[in-house]
Order: sequence, then C-alpha cells, then structure tokens
Amino acid sequence: MLPLRDANPRRSLPWVTYGIALACVVVYVHQARLGNSLAGFVFTIRYGFIPERFFGHPLTAAPTLVTNLFLHGNLLHLLGNLLFLLVFADNIEDHLGSIPFAVFYLLGGALANVTYGLLSGSPRIPLIGASGAISAVLGGYLVVFPRLRVQAFIPPFLLPWLVLSLFARVPRFFLLWFPAWLFIGYWFLVQLVEATTHVATLQPGASAVAWWAHVGGFAFGVVVVAVFLRRTRAPRWR
Repeated sequence: MLPLRDANPRRSLPWVTYGIALACVVVYVHQARLGNSLAGFVFTIRYGFIPERFFGHPLTAAPTLVTNLFLHGNLLHLLGNLLFLLVFADNIEDHLGSIPFAVFYLLGGALANVTYGLLSGSPRIPLIGASGAISAVLGGYLVVFPRLRVQAFIPPFLLPWLVLSLFARVPRFFLLWFPAWLFIGYWFLVQLVEATTHVATLQPGASAVAWWAHVGGFAFGVVVVAVFLRRTRAPRWR
C-alpha cells in the first residue's frame, strides 16, 4: 500500500519536513559510500538504536533515540519512508507549526524506539529508519484529517485492497482515492496484527520490520495530537 498524494492543501512551506527528508538522503548517501565495510558496520552500531545498550546505559545511549531515525538499511527502505513522510507530514507540520512539529516528530520517533526495545524481543539488533517517527505523523493525521482523501497505488495481488476499493472514489487502474481514516486505519491494523503475531527468526544480516516501533509511534501521534487539539480548541479540518 503506497500513498501517492492527498487532497489536503497546506498553508505554509513545510521546511522541517523537507529538512528531515534531505537529512535522511544525505545520511544514506554516506552509508552507501561506506557500503558493507567495517566502517559501515561501525557507523550503524554507533548511531543505530540498540535496546540492550540503551537500557543498560541510558544516558550515554540516549542520542541514538534520535540519530537512528536518519539511517536506513537500503534504498527501498529510504524511498518508502520518504514517500509516507512527504505525503502526510507537510499537513501535520502546517497544523502544529514547524518548531512544535519538529519536537513532535523526534519525540514520536524516540518513543517508537523505546516501544520496540521493550516489546520486540530483539535487544541486541540495531534499529534504524524513520518509520517510527512517521508512524507518529500518521497517528496525528488520522486525528486531524480523518475524512480527507488519500490516493494510493494498489498492487493487483493485494486482495484485501480489492474489497476496500468498494469504498474508494474514482477508481482508475490501481490508483484509488480513500478517506484517510480507511487508509491509515488499515495500515495500523496491519502493523498491530504483525506486531502481536509475527515471530521473527533473526539471523546475522537478516532484515526485519520493527512492527512494535510502528505501533508505539502511532499511539504517540494519536494521543499527543488529540491533546493538542483539546488544549488549543483547534477544530479538525475536515
């Protein structure tokens, strides 16, 4: 499920969102330059979030709660995260304000990391990637813009989406418009099911999705943005 755009005009330039995206690209170029060398391995270990290290030495390992958000495992990992970031984060930044959004994004990613550390059962495996923080963005988007439409690319082999297409507007090939509550709700359901049922057999060099980081980040986004709306009495946009 790949979001392509949303029908949600913004009122200001999302410079924090663009800055985050650029930082992820710059760091990935550096990672690609290091490749599979020892220096590349050391870079990932140093700046990735390792639960065992964090819970054993929280003060010294605290920076990795944030630094790991800018590292990615491969190009597809990076592009997938950037796609979700650029579709959804600009409107949350527009709604919260650039500085509050920056704090929201980093705190959401940090909490997602801690959730992963507590519940994943993989204390020694480095966690890298922006998806935990982006999950917080999705949670906030669901609260503020539940009815706005999101266009998504639906691969033909994903049968559940053929059922969901009954709720879509203006189907065209495999490009469908969905209300945000349906698109994000389905996305979160997948994360929750995978987090609670998935049993990973992680071997050195293997990859795995940090499902619990997604769940923790999403929950943070929902709660924080809901509290923000209540305290500021800001209305939902649509």
